[in-house]
Amino acid sequence: MNTGNERDTQLQRSMKSRHLFMLSLGGVIGTGLFLNAGFTINQAGPGGALVAYIVGGILLYLVMTCLGELSVKMPVTGSFQAYASKYIGPASGFTLGWMYWLGSATTAGVEFTAAGMVMQRWFPDTPIWIWCALFIVLLFAFNALTTKGFAETEYWFAGIKVLAVLMFIIVGLGAIFGIVSMEGRPAPFLSNFSADGGLFPFGIAIVFVTMMNVVFSYQGSELIGIAAGEAEDPQKTIPRAIRNIVFRILVFYVASVTILSALFPSSELGLLESPFVTVFDAVGIPFAADIMNFVILTALLSVGNSCLYAATRLLWSLSHSNMAHPVFGKLTKRKVPLNALLATLAFSLLSLLTSVVAADTVYVLLMSVSGIAVTFTWMGIALSQFNFRRQYLREGGKIEDLQFVAPFYPVMPLLCLALCTFILIFPAFDPTQRIGLFYGIGALVLFYTFYYVRYGRKKAHKPNFPTQG
Repeated sequence: MNTGNERDTQLQRSMKSRHLFMLSLGGVIGTGLFLNAGFTINQAGPGGALVAYIVGGILLYLVMTCLGELSVKMPVTGSFQAYASKYIGPASGFTLGWMYWLGSATTAGVEFTAAGMVMQRWFPDTPIWIWCALFIVLLFAFNALTTKGFAETEYWFAGIKVLAVLMFIIVGLGAIFGIVSMEGRPAPFLSNFSADGGLFPFGIAIVFVTMMNVVFSYQGSELIGIAAGEAEDPQKTIPRAIRNIVFRILVFYVASVTILSALFPSSELGLLESPFVTVFDAVGIPFAADIMNFVILTALLSVGNSCLYAATRLLWSLSHSNMAHPVFGKLTKRKVPLNALLATLAFSLLSLLTSVVAADTVYVLLMSVSGIAVTFTWMGIALSQFNFRRQYLREGGKIEDLQFVAPFYPVMPLLCLALCTFILIFPAFDPTQRIGLFYGIGALVLFYTFYYVRYGRKKAHKPNFPTQG
């Protein structure tokens, strides 16, 4: 074996625990929180939005614990695609990998568009597509760095976002109870929870229709699994990151949604302008709204950065599993899969359509397609863990030998599968999301069909997982 050539095709383990934690945390604090939270409240009412984010948080916990057990036992880049290939079947690994690549690349495009929308606060006459192009170049530069350079950049980006959310929570609480004045408005206290039809103005069913928005918002937490192959000492860093991430994400979203619902009637909260900026505008702190707008801009670029990283590494992993062209498996001298990055960016350029054709409609469509793709991915993670544990026990493995254990097996993976299936049903009742659901299911069928046409009975090779040391 040519070990020199083997090293030339392997990514380096250079991510520390703090990088993993902030990468995953930062990956979910972006469009989903700063822009979509207001949209979700507008669609489902304050009570409906809270229920949706809490249910989404429970689902996120189920997914992350299943992923944690797999990632600690088998820390490889492109983890859940590799797990699905081994524990569900090569066709499922192929489909899951390409679906997640599609979802991550699409989300990166959504972030480019959202960042362009944010820039219109300062440059209202500049077309959104110009900002999209500028940000694409910027994020390409970030991802073309070494993995350690990318991780360090993302660490500080995510830190800025976390600080901004904490500032919003403090200022928002002050405004609710009249400690901070909002342009002379009387302190709302809890009055807006009963305005515009109360907590559930459109009933309970709409809560589940908006769940796809919530799944889209929480997308990115599974980056811990993607980055497992580049993490230092994954047996220690991954469990620590997973234990911290779910609770903090849920707190950030639930606290923010509660404060927004208390400050504004749901009818005032829309899609195009961030309610976070509106709050800082209203409290009259000099330049606070512009600072918050800049923070939101960095947050959106950070999520786009994370999505490009995830999609690029997954495409690299697919190439090494003979499920994508070998050209995508090549690395630069800096150990960056540049060809995979360029392919992902090319697909993300589709985001420019949202600044030319039906901006609002295309934006929601892209968000829906991405949410559906990640829902299928979460189902694949749960089923992989279910099959892994069953095989592990059948072969004589002991639970106490696992360094991270998903509790309440088999309830957790089965509940995760049930919730994801339930969530996929309801977009069919929303005309805006229905086409996204059809595209998502169509892509699923297309990938499975392509696999069997391309490979037939010849299976792409299953990955060789590292053993616990």
